[in-house]
Amino acid sequence: MTTSTAANVVNIAVAGTFDDCQDLVKAMFADRAFNAEMRLAGINSINWARIAAQAVYYAWLAARLKGPVDVVVPTGNFGNVFAGYVAKAMGVELGRLIVATNVNDILTRFFASGGAYEADRVAATLSPSMDIQVASNFERALFEAVGRDAGAVRGWMERFKQSRGFTVDRASFARLETYFTAARTDEDATRARMRRAWDAGLGALDPHTAVGVDVAERLAAERPVVTLATAHPAKFPDAARAAGLPEPAPPAQLADLFARRERVATLPAELDAVETHIRRSFR
Repeated sequence: MTTSTAANVVNIAVAGTFDDCQDLVKAMFADRAFNAEMRLAGINSINWARIAAQAVYYAWLAARLKGPVDVVVPTGNFGNVFAGYVAKAMGVELGRLIVATNVNDILTRFFASGGAYEADRVAATLSPSMDIQVASNFERALFEAVGRDAGAVRGWMERFKQSRGFTVDRASFARLETYFTAARTDEDATRARMRRAWDAGLGALDPHTAVGVDVAERLAAERPVVTLATAHPAKFPDAARAAGLPEPAPPAQLADLFARRERVATLPAELDAVETHIRRSFR
């Protein structure tokens, strides 16, 4: 993204975490004047269309495997695995939806504790798309679990903003538990899983998928278990080196990607700074 030369592409790096970036995006959507002026649209899982599209391949894999199947989903923002919930709620034959996290394990801790959602410090890992403490789409799961009571979810999220934690009631947690379970993998296990896949002739795994595969093998049941692959391994050469593996080759059309000049502005994690930069860039 940062090497695009298109005139209508502006890249912004925020001095902060994924959660800081996501807070800024949500704040820009909530800024009605700015939203209308810039005609904002989201293409990540904040947008319901992304969830709807992802639900399709859960139906495809269940049909392909002809019966209930457990699905392990490397998870940061909860969007992909929530798409699995949508598919299952529509009648797709799915078994367990298994949330796989790295050491940023707020979701694993939530399910292990019986419903305590408590943020911790974000740690930088080999699987950066999972380095998240505020899983945006988890609000959608909570909304379903509490019987679509928006007030209850709003109350939980307000408490989360104030004290960085809340605990859901037993009935809501029980509804979530009928669909989801979770487990985590640390950095050593991620590297080891990448090496084992390579040594077994399975090719290169990106580090996020390696987290999912590690969890899948530890939680394997009698019925089929599918791990969703999340990215091309060539996007993460540092992870390959950390695992003692050769760097995966990128697709031919991107062979010179890492030699291209980047175009990116680094800004503080402040709404005014980001909005001002966007306005100036598209005048």
